[in-house]
Amino acid sequence: MGSPLVVRQRSRLVAGNWKMHGSRASNRALLEALAGQLDRRSTVEVAVCPPYPYLEQVSALLAGTPIASGAQNISEHAQGAYTGEVSAAMIKEFGCRYSIVGHSERRQLFGESDAQVAAKFAAARAAGITPILCVGETLEEREAGRTEEVVERQLGTILKKIDFGNAVLAYEPVWAIGTGRNATPEQAQAVHAFLRARLSPDVRILYGGSVKASNAAAIFAMPDVDGGLIGGASLVVKEFLEIVRTAQ
Repeated sequence: MGSPLVVRQRSRLVAGNWKMHGSRASNRALLEALAGQLDRRSTVEVAVCPPYPYLEQVSALLAGTPIASGAQNISEHAQGAYTGEVSAAMIKEFGCRYSIVGHSERRQLFGESDAQVAAKFAAARAAGITPILCVGETLEEREAGRTEEVVERQLGTILKKIDFGNAVLAYEPVWAIGTGRNATPEQAQAVHAFLRARLSPDVRILYGGSVKASNAAAIFAMPDVDGGLIGGASLVVKEFLEIVRTAQ
């Protein structure tokens, strides 16, 4: 008989996606408050993903703190004549540990295909950046009963070509982002469990979809939810800290 499967305990991750918000003054105030109030004994990993122009400032402000930095997007190209694009190697020079890839806003507003997202995922891995891959369905797709079909396609495009390995998955139902609506903890858990069955047991799966201090406890209590990809609440010190404490 073979040895029984040992499932490694997954650490929690709470990552803040600042989207197109910030200024040098507000960034400093936010990060100094977060670093000053964050419990350094916490086992929850914390990261923030600011807009590109602030990566150098954020990296400097986070030096010596337990907070990691990440980018909101990267190019699938390593270099070349791609005006306006930023490579994984470039963000790594600023100390970024993570990069979000395939966020629903990139897919919807900028037309990123599953194939392009997979190429960005591969570029991040090649540069030693941990990708946070976002998957999720629209309200129309959910109401049509296609949630599993959609997220399996989005994840499967990558799994067919690349070992998921050192990466993070984030389930973000598109209908619950910036709308004030939220998946119930049970709805989130159902999709997380579906995704978990397609990955190695130590892959962290985050939930992203209007997570706030008021609903974080119920969501994080679900067995297959390993933290959150936080949008607007990550810009409010009290809210973000409470979400991190709840993940503990």
